[in-house]
Amino acid sequence: MKFSNFVRVHWAAFRALLVLTVITGLAYPVFVWLVAQIPGLHDKAEGSILTVNGKPIGSRLIGQLFTDKDGNALPQYFQSRPSAAGTGYDPTSSGASNLGPESIVDTPADPAQLAVGKSASDAGFKPSLLTQVCTRSAIVGRLEGVDGSRPFCTGGGVGAVLSVIGSRDTRGNVVHPSRVVSVNEPCQTTQTPFLTLYEGVRVECAKYGDDYSMGQVVPVRGSAPANPAVPADAVTASGSGLDPDISPAYAGIQVARVAKARHVSPDQIKAVLAQYRSGRDLGFFGEPTVNVLQLNLELDRKYPVSS
Repeated sequence: MKFSNFVRVHWAAFRALLVLTVITGLAYPVFVWLVAQIPGLHDKAEGSILTVNGKPIGSRLIGQLFTDKDGNALPQYFQSRPSAAGTGYDPTSSGASNLGPESIVDTPADPAQLAVGKSASDAGFKPSLLTQVCTRSAIVGRLEGVDGSRPFCTGGGVGAVLSVIGSRDTRGNVVHPSRVVSVNEPCQTTQTPFLTLYEGVRVECAKYGDDYSMGQVVPVRGSAPANPAVPADAVTASGSGLDPDISPAYAGIQVARVAKARHVSPDQIKAVLAQYRSGRDLGFFGEPTVNVLQLNLELDRKYPVSS
C-alpha cells in the first residue's frame, strides 16, 4: 500500500472514531441525562429512593428484610417474601435459587459434623425446594397464627416424600413394596416418620449414608387444604430475589400481628395497607401488589413503636 493511501485510510478511521465518540460518548449520555430530569421521570432515574428525615433508607423498587440480627421477623413490620439473592435482597447477587418443581429430595447433613457443633448447612444439608416451601409455610403459620400446613408437607415442615423399594411393573411403578423410607426425615431428627404405613409396609426414617435412589420417589399429598392459608409468595422467592412487593393475601394475614405490636386496631392497619395496594397494570397485566417498604415507613410515621 502506498503511503498516501495508508494516511488516507487511517485519517478516515480517525475521523469516524471522533464522530462516534462525540455521538455515543457525549451527546447520547447528555441526552439521556436531560430526559431523566423531566418531572415525573427524575425520581425513577435517581433509583426511586425513599428517605426519612433526609436520610436514604431504601428504594421502592428493591425489597429488603425486616428482621433482627438472628433473622427473626420484627413483629411491628410487614414481612417481605423470601429472597435467594445472597443472604437476602442483596442487589449485587440478584438471582433465584434455580430449584425447580422436581427438587423434592433433600441432601442430608452429616450427623458427625452436627455432633461437633456445625450448623446444618455447614454439615452438608441442602434442602430441596419442597422442603424450603414446607419449612417457610410452617414458620409463617406460627408467626401469623394461621394454619401453616400445605400439600406434600409433613407436620414438621419438610417435604413428605417416600422412597418405595420393591418389584416394579412394566411402567416402572412399584407394585409390591418391600421397604419404604421417608427420605427427608433423618433418623437423628425423628424416629417416627410422618406416615406409619404405606401399602401395608412400615415406613422407616432415613439413615445417613444409605442409598435410597433405587426406590420410586413418591410425594405424599396428605390432608392439608388445597388452598393453604399461607400464600405462595410467602414461601417462594422471586426470580430476581429483589421483589419489593407482596400479594394482598400475604399482607392480609400479617395485619393482626402488626396491629398488636403497634397497639392499634386491625382496621387502622388495614386503612394504611389500602393506600399502598396497587392494582393490575393497565387493569389486566400482573397481579395486585403491596409495596412493603412504603407500607412499613408509613406505619412508622403514623403509628410509631415506642422503644
